[in-house]
Amino acid sequence: MSSTFTILDGHYAIVRLHADDGIPHWARGAFLSVTRTSDELSIVCEEGNVPDVIADRGWRCLKLAGPMPLDQTGVAAAFTRVLADAGVALFVISTYDTDYVLIRDAALDDASAALRASGYVVR
Repeated sequence: MSSTFTILDGHYAIVRLHADDGIPHWARGAFLSVTRTSDELSIVCEEGNVPDVIADRGWRCLKLAGPMPLDQTGVAAAFTRVLADAGVALFVISTYDTDYVLIRDAALDDASAALRASGYVVR
Protein backbone atom coordinates (compact mmCIF):
# COMPACT_ATOMS: atom_id res chain seq x y z
CA MET A 1 0.00 0.00 0.00
CA SER A 2 1.32 3.45 -0.89
CA SER A 3 1.55 5.69 2.12
CA THR A 4 2.60 9.05 0.71
CA PHE A 5 0.27 11.99 0.20
CA THR A 6 1.29 14.96 -1.93
CA ILE A 7 -0.47 18.28 -1.31
CA LEU A 8 -1.47 19.66 -4.70
CA ASP A 9 -0.98 23.34 -5.43
CA GLY A 10 -3.98 25.62 -5.32
CA HIS A 11 -7.34 25.87 -3.63
CA TYR A 12 -10.38 23.98 -4.84
CA ALA A 13 -14.15 24.34 -4.89
CA ILE A 14 -16.81 21.65 -4.77
CA VAL A 15 -19.61 22.77 -7.08
CA ARG A 16 -23.20 21.59 -7.40
CA LEU A 17 -25.08 22.19 -10.64
CA HIS A 18 -28.39 20.85 -11.95
CA ALA A 19 -28.33 17.27 -13.19
CA ASP A 20 -29.18 18.31 -16.75
CA ASP A 21 -26.61 21.14 -16.98
CA GLY A 22 -23.76 20.75 -19.44
CA ILE A 23 -20.17 20.67 -18.27
CA PRO A 24 -19.23 24.36 -18.11
CA HIS A 25 -16.23 25.88 -19.88
CA TRP A 26 -14.72 26.96 -16.55
CA ALA A 27 -14.47 23.33 -15.36
CA ARG A 28 -10.80 22.89 -16.16
CA GLY A 29 -7.38 22.71 -14.55
CA ALA A 30 -4.65 20.26 -13.64
CA PHE A 31 -7.03 18.55 -11.19
CA LEU A 32 -10.66 18.28 -12.22
CA SER A 33 -13.40 15.87 -11.24
CA VAL A 34 -16.83 15.75 -12.87
CA THR A 35 -19.55 13.43 -11.59
CA ARG A 36 -23.08 13.32 -12.97
CA THR A 37 -25.97 11.55 -11.26
CA SER A 38 -29.72 11.75 -11.76
CA ASP A 39 -29.77 14.32 -8.95
CA GLU A 40 -26.84 16.63 -9.67
CA LEU A 41 -23.70 17.50 -11.58
CA SER A 42 -20.79 17.81 -9.14
CA ILE A 43 -17.55 19.45 -10.19
CA VAL A 44 -14.31 19.82 -8.27
CA CYS A 45 -11.86 22.27 -9.77
CA GLU A 46 -9.59 25.19 -8.93
CA GLU A 47 -11.75 27.69 -7.08
CA GLY A 48 -10.47 30.65 -9.10
CA ASN A 49 -12.25 29.21 -12.15
CA VAL A 50 -15.66 29.01 -10.48
CA PRO A 51 -18.19 31.81 -11.07
CA ASP A 52 -21.10 32.72 -8.79
CA VAL A 53 -22.78 29.31 -8.54
CA ILE A 54 -23.55 26.95 -5.65
CA ALA A 55 -20.07 26.04 -4.45
CA ASP A 56 -18.17 25.24 -1.29
CA ARG A 57 -14.77 26.89 -1.60
CA GLY A 58 -11.52 26.77 0.34
CA TRP A 59 -10.47 23.14 -0.04
CA ARG A 60 -6.95 21.73 -0.45
CA CYS A 61 -6.27 18.48 -2.27
CA LEU A 62 -4.00 15.64 -1.21
CA LYS A 63 -3.07 12.93 -3.71
CA LEU A 64 -2.27 9.46 -2.44
CA ALA A 65 0.68 7.94 -4.28
CA GLY A 66 -0.41 5.34 -6.79
CA PRO A 67 -1.23 3.51 -8.89
CA MET A 68 -2.97 0.94 -6.73
CA PRO A 69 -4.71 -2.24 -7.84
CA LEU A 70 -8.47 -1.80 -8.10
CA ASP A 71 -9.01 -4.87 -5.93
CA GLN A 72 -6.88 -3.57 -3.06
CA THR A 73 -9.08 -3.14 0.00
CA GLY A 74 -9.03 -0.84 2.98
CA VAL A 75 -6.94 1.99 1.56
CA ALA A 76 -9.55 4.75 1.78
CA ALA A 77 -10.98 3.26 4.98
CA ALA A 78 -7.58 3.56 6.66
CA PHE A 79 -6.86 7.21 5.89
CA THR A 80 -10.46 8.37 6.34
CA ARG A 81 -10.50 6.75 9.80
CA VAL A 82 -7.35 8.68 10.75
CA LEU A 83 -8.90 11.94 9.59
CA ALA A 84 -12.29 11.22 11.19
CA ASP A 85 -10.60 10.46 14.51
CA ALA A 86 -8.86 13.85 14.23
CA GLY A 87 -12.19 15.58 13.56
CA VAL A 88 -11.24 16.55 10.02
CA ALA A 89 -14.04 16.88 7.44
CA LEU A 90 -13.10 15.46 4.06
CA PHE A 91 -14.29 14.80 0.53
CA VAL A 92 -12.80 11.77 -1.23
CA ILE A 93 -12.45 11.28 -4.98
CA SER A 94 -11.21 8.00 -6.38
CA THR A 95 -9.80 7.48 -9.86
CA TYR A 96 -8.61 4.41 -11.71
CA ASP A 97 -5.08 4.84 -10.31
CA THR A 98 -5.45 6.37 -6.86
CA ASP A 99 -7.39 8.39 -4.29
CA TYR A 100 -7.57 12.11 -3.67
CA VAL A 101 -8.80 13.66 -0.45
CA LEU A 102 -9.99 17.23 -0.16
CA ILE A 103 -9.52 18.91 3.21
CA ARG A 104 -10.67 22.38 4.18
CA ASP A 105 -7.74 24.80 4.04
CA ALA A 106 -8.17 25.70 7.72
CA ALA A 107 -7.81 22.01 8.68
CA LEU A 108 -4.83 21.16 6.46
CA ASP A 109 -2.24 21.40 9.24
CA ASP A 110 -4.32 19.23 11.59
CA ALA A 111 -4.97 16.70 8.83
CA SER A 112 -1.30 16.54 7.87
CA ALA A 113 -0.26 16.08 11.51
CA ALA A 114 -2.81 13.29 12.06
CA LEU A 115 -1.73 11.46 8.90
CA ARG A 116 1.96 11.76 9.82
CA ALA A 117 1.28 10.52 13.36
CA SER A 118 -0.33 7.43 11.79
CA GLY A 119 2.69 6.68 9.61
CA TYR A 120 1.77 8.43 6.38
CA VAL A 121 4.20 10.75 4.62
CA VAL A 122 2.71 14.13 3.68
CA ARG A 123 4.65 16.44 1.42
